[in-house]
Amino acid sequence: MKDKVSVEDEDVNYQENFYFMLNKPLGYITATYDENFPTVISLLDDETVKDKLFPIGRLDLDTEGLLILTTDGQLAHRLAHPKWNIEKEYYAIVEGDVSKIDFSPFEKEGIYLKKDKYKTKPFKVKVLSALEEESKVLITVSEGKYHIVKKIMESLGHPVKYLKRVRMGNLKLDENLQPGDYRPLTEEEIRKLKSLVKLD
Repeated sequence: MKDKVSVEDEDVNYQENFYFMLNKPLGYITATYDENFPTVISLLDDETVKDKLFPIGRLDLDTEGLLILTTDGQLAHRLAHPKWNIEKEYYAIVEGDVSKIDFSPFEKEGIYLKKDKYKTKPFKVKVLSALEEESKVLITVSEGKYHIVKKIMESLGHPVKYLKRVRMGNLKLDENLQPGDYRPLTEEEIRKLKSLVKLD
C-alpha cells in the first residue's frame, strides 16, 4: 500500500528525481549558468524543475546532439566517471577522404596525440561515406577528455567540420527530437541507464 498526499482534495504526486533527453543545438553552452552564452538549461520551459537540473557530461558550443539533464547526482556521477567506461557515439563530418585509413588498430591500442602528449583509450570508427572533399563517420569513444573526438580526427589529418552525439551508453538520441527539443526519459530508459552503472 502506498501513502497518498493530498492538498485541498487534490492528489500530489511526488517525484524524487527528474530525467530529460535534450537534443542540444549549436550555440548553447553545457552549463547551468554562463555570462556570455545561452545555456542548455535555458531551453527548458518548466521553471519549477529547470532550476534543479544539471547536464551529465558536456557538449561543446559547436556540437549538437544527445544530452541528459537530471537532478539525480548519483547517476550523473557514475555516468561521467572514467571508471565506468561509458561509450559515447558521435556522428561526424570530417575534411577529406578517410577511406585509406585502417582504423582497426585503434580499437585495441587507441592513438597517441602528440600535441597533448596523451594516449587515448581504444575507440571505434565506422566509415559511412568517403569522398575527396569530406567523409561521414561514426566514432565511439569511452572517455570524456576535452575535445577528444576533434583531437583524434585532427591527429589523423581529417579535422571535424560537424559533430553530433547520437548515443550515450545504451541511450540513443530520439530521432523525433529536433535541435532544442527535449522530452522526459521513459521508465525503461532510466532503468537501463541505472543498470549500466549498477544502480539497479
